[in-house]
Amino acid sequence: MLKKWDELPDFMRVPEVRPYWEVLDKKRGQILVKRVFDFVVAVILLVLLAIPMAVIAIMIKLDSPGTVFYRQERVTSYGRRFRIHKFRTMVSNADKIGSAVTVGADPRITKMGAKLRRLRLDEFPQLLDVLAGDMCFVGTRPEAARYVKHYTEEMMATLLLPAGITSEASIRYKDESELLKGATEVDNVYVRKVLPEKMKWNLKSIRKFSLLRELRIMIETILAVMR
Repeated sequence: MLKKWDELPDFMRVPEVRPYWEVLDKKRGQILVKRVFDFVVAVILLVLLAIPMAVIAIMIKLDSPGTVFYRQERVTSYGRRFRIHKFRTMVSNADKIGSAVTVGADPRITKMGAKLRRLRLDEFPQLLDVLAGDMCFVGTRPEAARYVKHYTEEMMATLLLPAGITSEASIRYKDESELLKGATEVDNVYVRKVLPEKMKWNLKSIRKFSLLRELRIMIETILAVMR
């Protein structure tokens, strides 16, 4: 649930965040319904996808050595850190040999991983994070802590709600890896160019927050993946 203003972490209790908090403060009922919806749908999807996820897990193990899940630390509401669940799509030591963002035909991506990424199937395990309350279906995508350090004070408003599996920014930047292709300093380009543009959409989503809008974004995400 949305915290009271005086209960926010010091780094979020700034004038730039206040207008966004006030928008959400008036919609506490919708935020509660959002959490109930996310929990119930996550349970249903986990039951329906249990067998397909088991098959994917076996294929990952057969395709390359390493764990089935990728558990990188990310940042969610109020700056709290958690370890995200995703199917592993890269070699097991990918974090040590490259950027935290994926670029074009990244050589770290496995054969099975490329297929999972193309269809966004690597995101299925995040249903576990939704159940835990670390994530929701629609919200700002969770960034690694090293990128959150570059947030402006206004960007901190995106931490008022849990991180999301999808968002309007995710739809518009679904080919983010291609945008970074050819960059010599990937992290630097991401922080200076890509992240600020994505945040414009994330902040807009908070200002216009509503359950109907989030439902539309979920449908648009499904259509975007199908395309």
